Amino acid sequence: MSSKLVKLILAATLAAHGALAQAQSFPARQITFVVPYAPGGTNDIIARAVAARMTESVGQPVVIENKPGAGGNLGATFVAKSAPDGYTLLTAPISLLAINKWLYKDLQYDAERDFAPITNAGSVPNMLIVHPSVQAASVQELIALARANQAS
Repeated sequence: MSSKLVKLILAATLAAHGALAQAQSFPARQITFVVPYAPGGTNDIIARAVAARMTESVGQPVVIENKPGAGGNLGATFVAKSAPDGYTLLTAPISLLAINKWLYKDLQYDAERDFAPITNAGSVPNMLIVHPSVQAASVQELIALARANQAS
C-alpha cells in the first residue's frame, strides 16, 4: 500500500471520528440556572419563566438554583468558577456586570472575562430617588449637594 493511500485512509478515519464527536447533542443533561438573589424577586421571576421555556425547547430540565448573598456576588462567583460547558447559567442584572466592581473590593469574578452574554431576558428600570426634603431636583444637583456636604 502506498504511503499516500495510507495517509488518505488515516485522514478519512480522523475526519469521520471528528464528525461523530461534533454530532453529540447539546444539552445532554440538566442545565442549572443560577439566580444570585433570594426567590421571589424580579430576577427569580424572569429566570423561572425563561427556564420553563428552555425546558420545553431543549428537552432537558432547566432548574433554578437561588444562591443569594453579598449583593449577588456569591451566585456570580459560583457560576464564574463552574466548568465553561454551557450547563451552568447566570441571571446577571446590571449590578453584577457593571456596578458591583465599583462597590466591592475583592470580587472573585471579572464580568468581562468570566461571562459571555446569551440573551436579554428582560429589563427593569433603575431609579434614583431622594426624600422630598433633599434640595436636589436633578442628578447634577444631587452630586453638587453631596460634594458640598462631604464629611471631613
